Amino acid sequence: MKLVRYGAVGTEKPGLIDSAGALRDLSSVIHDIDAKALGHEGLARLANVDPRQLPQVEGQPRYGTPVAHVGKMICVGMNYAEHAAETNAPVPQMPVIFMKATSAIVGPNDDVIIPQGSTKTDWEVELGVVIGETARSVSEEEALSYVAGYLVVNDLSERDFQFEHGGQWVKGKSCDTFGPLGPWLVTADDVPDPQNLGLWLEVNGHRYQNGHTRTMIFSVAKLVSHISRYMTLQPGDVISTGTPAGVGLGQKPPIYLRDGDVIELGIEGLGQQRQQVHTHASSGNVTA
Repeated sequence: MKLVRYGAVGTEKPGLIDSAGALRDLSSVIHDIDAKALGHEGLARLANVDPRQLPQVEGQPRYGTPVAHVGKMICVGMNYAEHAAETNAPVPQMPVIFMKATSAIVGPNDDVIIPQGSTKTDWEVELGVVIGETARSVSEEEALSYVAGYLVVNDLSERDFQFEHGGQWVKGKSCDTFGPLGPWLVTADDVPDPQNLGLWLEVNGHRYQNGHTRTMIFSVAKLVSHISRYMTLQPGDVISTGTPAGVGLGQKPPIYLRDGDVIELGIEGLGQQRQQVHTHASSGNVTA
């Protein structure tokens, strides 16, 4: 299934994309795509719904983040060896984990705002993993059974804030609009192997990133297992699994986002995002 949330900021409704690509309204079935809906029971209930019996949504409404009320967003650094090399970082022996504030989360096509004082706002296409069941110290072998589904993430980063402003990376990762998610959540039953997905990103039509999840240093199963050792993973939590080579920081010389730029990115089978970059906030930009 492809689950979505659509509508104006703060009033998004649950929906799904049917086999013909049409948007169907799920409001008569569930209140929202949230922790309750993402568990095994909730997804089984949705799987039994006949999309043809749901109202079709006309027009082209805005898509919000496909998961409501994300509890925490956990990110993985340096999970592709070529990306570590382009940023002059060693290949990690264990997963590098940091947090992105949930206030950074926006819809897949909402504007990206360059924060005040920024000179090094950067892009990162990543595979996002959405947790469906509470996970504590789970084994690698059983880890994927705790996953509700997958989505596209743009893990935007301000490199000066990240590396030069002291403390942890969270400062450079958590600016408003730095976490576009979606356009939809593809449930795990429709993603047979999360390590077999191509991912890409372009800025102004130039392709900078063209990677594949098979080259991850730590697999999705390894990451879910590893992170669950240190914190309880709860339904609706999102893990962003790292980016392949091709970020702005890695260009020679480095290239960073500027007002008016257009970012387009996608992952095989998981859809595409498109964001316009601005240096000042626009109305209707931040999603619930």
